[in-house]
Amino acid sequence: MTELLKLDAFSAGYGKATVLHEVSLSVERGKAIALLGRNGVGKTTTLNSIVGLTRYHSGSIRLEGVDIARLPPERRVEAGIGWVPQERGVFRSLTVEENITAVARPGRWTLQAVYELFPRLKERRGNLGNQLSGGEQQMLAIARALVLNPKILLLDEPTEGLAPIIVEELLAAIRRIVREEGLAAIIVEQHAQQILAITDEAIILDRGSIAYAGESASLAEDRDTLGRFLGVGAAA
Repeated sequence: MTELLKLDAFSAGYGKATVLHEVSLSVERGKAIALLGRNGVGKTTTLNSIVGLTRYHSGSIRLEGVDIARLPPERRVEAGIGWVPQERGVFRSLTVEENITAVARPGRWTLQAVYELFPRLKERRGNLGNQLSGGEQQMLAIARALVLNPKILLLDEPTEGLAPIIVEELLAAIRRIVREEGLAAIIVEQHAQQILAITDEAIILDRGSIAYAGESASLAEDRDTLGRFLGVGAAA
């Protein structure tokens, strides 16, 4: 495997505040990383920094060897960064199909491909964005990111606040995206065990720095580390 995305001693934040402190991580082609940690430790800021929504302080972000740390967000999307934010970013006044086709670019992920991945969206293709449930909006947000045909997909809390049955559907789709389709991904998730099961590597952030990095399977068995950095519930 070859390195696709690399953060090297990267520091960033909002305004004058530094949130990330010399974070270094890399994602290989076809690999998925679970980005874990308690609330407020810098997980979303890491994704926002890769997308270009934070104030750059120092270090580099390289996509296929090219430093994108100072590129505007739209140029990063063009370069191959796919992003599914917590807010989902669905166009509420457009139909499901219009939401998807409005941003689609040529590649593996077409309208029909995302309908096959998310049959619920095909069933509701004529519904407006504001007529969808929270889970359906999340599916649509992922579909919109996929039809951009990115090189790497960033998912920020994809299962947050959703019913268990919808969580199962989403996790199955994400598993297919990263395991069967081999799309590189960084996934922020509060439910550690769920996401460790479908990722290759795991990183735990603590106070804006990397506190742990290793294989997802190893971390899933490491109750002490899970308990120390994520709380007793995550270790259960």
